[in-house]
Amino acid sequence: MLELCHLRILSALQETGSLSLAAKRVHLTQSALSHQIKALQHYYQIPLIQRQGHAIQLTDAGERLVLLAEKIIKEVQAAERDLARIAQRTSGNLRIALECHTCFDWLMPIMDTFRKHWPEVELDLVSGFHADPIKLLKREETDIIIGSENKPQRGIVHHPLFRFEILAVLAPGHELAKKRTLEATDFADMTLITYPVPEERIDLISKILKPAGISWQRRTAELTVAILQLVASRRGIAALPNWGIKNYVDHDYVIARSIGTNGLWSDLFVSTRKETASMPYLQDFLVTSRDQCFATLDGIIPLSGCENKVSPKDGSKRCREPG
Repeated sequence: MLELCHLRILSALQETGSLSLAAKRVHLTQSALSHQIKALQHYYQIPLIQRQGHAIQLTDAGERLVLLAEKIIKEVQAAERDLARIAQRTSGNLRIALECHTCFDWLMPIMDTFRKHWPEVELDLVSGFHADPIKLLKREETDIIIGSENKPQRGIVHHPLFRFEILAVLAPGHELAKKRTLEATDFADMTLITYPVPEERIDLISKILKPAGISWQRRTAELTVAILQLVASRRGIAALPNWGIKNYVDHDYVIARSIGTNGLWSDLFVSTRKETASMPYLQDFLVTSRDQCFATLDGIIPLSGCENKVSPKDGSKRCREPG
């Protein structure tokens, strides 16, 4: 009765505490996930989950199966890597280009883990700012793009990573700190401190300020820590991912506020060429990235849509592109 998919479901429930988020994490509908849980509980005659308000918690029985899942899933992943080695599909290059500046912090540990799993694969970062990173993929100058691009393009596969909230970052005691949520008008004539990228690549500007006709001034800095230092010294305000500023907010170096009633959210994808999307080491990079991000980054949620499964024959997607 107990299958690998059940273990993945229980692990997702433990990580998210939500039926809907767990369903997205394992790429099922919520009703399908609930059916799987009910079948397991019926078979073992013991509850595996319990509701606490809107949240879901695992029972002792559910926690026991999660302990099993932690061992089994890692063993399965290791076995799949070994099978790829036996099939002699373990060497190659994996060049990574980043559209997301703040991704460096969580990408470095993932790269270290990947190197241990795939020592035969040459792993490298493509440095510099790229105005059109997808062109790098098409020209075979990189193998992976990590960014927000997910427009359908011939020969390109976009693998969803996660959704995250972009927060306004202010100095403690800033005049806007008394507000729980900032609106477009709050940014009028403010100095925005951003990375040195085009305005259309900055969500706060392209999605909030320009549509509202708000004027602002802009100052740029290359590094996240430099942006935060400028914010803390009252040189301006910034808008950064929730997971990129958590430590600074926790230590009261800066404060953060949501932008808009429903927050300002962005999606992150890994983009690859179709012909390389099914390579075992690339698939394992995606799995490792998702696992470590959901284990270590606060405030991220799963994206609906296609899992990183592709046809081994032609690399085409088996499910629809995420919206």
